[in-house]
Amino acid sequence: MIRHALLAVMLATPAFAFEDVADQYPGNVLYSKPYEVIPNVWSAIGATAPPTYENTGHNNNLSFIVTGDGVIVVNGGANYKLAEALHAEIKLATDQPVKLVINENGQGHAMLGNSYWAAQGVDILAHEDAAHEFADRGPQILAGMERYARENSEGTTLVEPTILFSDPYMIDMGDMHIEVMHAGPSHGPGDTQVWIPDLGMMIAGDIAFNNRMTPIFEDTCTSCWIETWETVFAPLGATYVIPGHGNPTNMAQVEKDTIGYLKHLRAAVGAHIEEGGMLDQAYYVDQDAYQYLDTFKELAIKNAGQVFTEMEFE
Repeated sequence: MIRHALLAVMLATPAFAFEDVADQYPGNVLYSKPYEVIPNVWSAIGATAPPTYENTGHNNNLSFIVTGDGVIVVNGGANYKLAEALHAEIKLATDQPVKLVINENGQGHAMLGNSYWAAQGVDILAHEDAAHEFADRGPQILAGMERYARENSEGTTLVEPTILFSDPYMIDMGDMHIEVMHAGPSHGPGDTQVWIPDLGMMIAGDIAFNNRMTPIFEDTCTSCWIETWETVFAPLGATYVIPGHGNPTNMAQVEKDTIGYLKHLRAAVGAHIEEGGMLDQAYYVDQDAYQYLDTFKELAIKNAGQVFTEMEFE
């Protein structure tokens, strides 16, 4: 009954265009204050917008799990100051120490805050593919963050994960059994999911989006993403999902905003290719059914071009 009531509250929460909403935690570099999504699982929900000076790069979800014998943080944060601010909030929620940080992928908003956590002596876990991406692109990622964050980038250095995994990584800490997994190819290299089966809670990382459109990168395989979702991710049967971006919700909602969108775009681009269409017109295939998603204006045209390039010789 408790699960059903909590789920009803989450589904009743309206979807806002968060890039048009003022900072939700004035006076703090965090875009929003962490809240307890379900007992012992907290998340500070990021802006559903690109990283900016105003949101300090907090445009993904920074989560933490209070296990009873320590805290596990999911995402290092986009810079030292964001990680430091999240740690201050953790200390308000519990006296338990942070014992592990998990990076959801190799992007800046997952790993640049590692510099803070390493300074606290905390181990940092990531999938080996995510770690390799960060090692290859670290200087570029750091420079990009320094441009938008300006003085808020101070203290941030490149710190790679201290523990790498390829097979599922099991954690038994306090009252929690946690499975850290890479379900398969999806948004980017080494995408990582944190599954708490006893609670039905999936901290999904960037395999799942809600409220905002997913960016499709040069190394994104959309057909692989759909297959990973349908064969590995969805069958786990999560009751609650904290997506990589957007409000916590359930599987039906993230499937609609993520896989529903990818299937729609692939169908539209596929039809365009079948008709002999070229790249210059592929940018303008019909995506209006998903214009309710934040970042639609920034991403829809780019996404169509990437999917055309992927599908042209499939």
